[in-house]
Amino acid sequence: MKKITLFISLVCASIQLIAQQETQVTQYLDNMLYYNPAYAGSSNQLSLGLISRVKWAGVDGAPRTQLLTANTPTKYKSLGLGFSMLNDVTGPLRQNWINIDASYALKFDAIPGRIFLGMKGGLNFLNADFGALSLDQNNDPAFAGNYSNNVLPNVGAGIYYRSEKYFAGFSIPRLVQNKDQGQLEFQDQRHIYLSGGTFIELNRMWKIRPSTLIKWTANAPLQFDLTATGIIYDQFFFGLNYRLQDSFGLFAQILLRNSFRVGYSYDMATTSMSRSSFGSHELVLVYDFYFRKGQVTGPRLF
Repeated sequence: MKKITLFISLVCASIQLIAQQETQVTQYLDNMLYYNPAYAGSSNQLSLGLISRVKWAGVDGAPRTQLLTANTPTKYKSLGLGFSMLNDVTGPLRQNWINIDASYALKFDAIPGRIFLGMKGGLNFLNADFGALSLDQNNDPAFAGNYSNNVLPNVGAGIYYRSEKYFAGFSIPRLVQNKDQGQLEFQDQRHIYLSGGTFIELNRMWKIRPSTLIKWTANAPLQFDLTATGIIYDQFFFGLNYRLQDSFGLFAQILLRNSFRVGYSYDMATTSMSRSSFGSHELVLVYDFYFRKGQVTGPRLF
């Protein structure tokens, strides 16, 4: 059966690549904390974010991801803190990440904006239930047994620059290349991320926000997102996203009361998966809290 064959192929690929390709989302500007710990507190308000993503909808065992993030400045103006939880499921494989982030802001008279230095510490709870698989070959030793809460600690680091109109970042969220010589032959690979963007004010009504997120890791192709967003009256966001050798996507967001952002994206694969799935779907919810009177001077654009 087509779906079973595709499902087994997906599982096999996941076993080999689970540590080589971290989750990547289309609306990444609302989830930068996951990629770069230096982002914590950089927007000067407490920000809560939730994302739910289904990749390759309609395919049995396709990747599903939920990510919860929170970051805030502190009363020590240079210190920011962050927290994130990730649930990532592909076939019988599940990863649950818990991360804590901290950043320190530097201000230089010679340049506008601030530079943030960040550190991340986290635990990955790795689980696998091979008993749920429907195999063409029964008792296949490659799919025998289960993993239960195999805990892998890790640390990461990053740097982030932010001004009123520009941002740029460099980060390695997982510095430790954990190895597990068990059934999964699991090994964490270092992922290197570069990000950048700006916004261009065309007139009172329109802004354009180009941005990019580039990911590199050993034993995998270079992957980068190119995104162009049109912003109407700082409230309505419409965008196009292209992910190299992977997908082309559309997204839309609405900002309510300068605080609550709701977004949806749809990605269509540019690979052979386009013939077997109904695309990828992503929902984003973000709420920004402003505690000080007069703090809001405009919506957060990144």
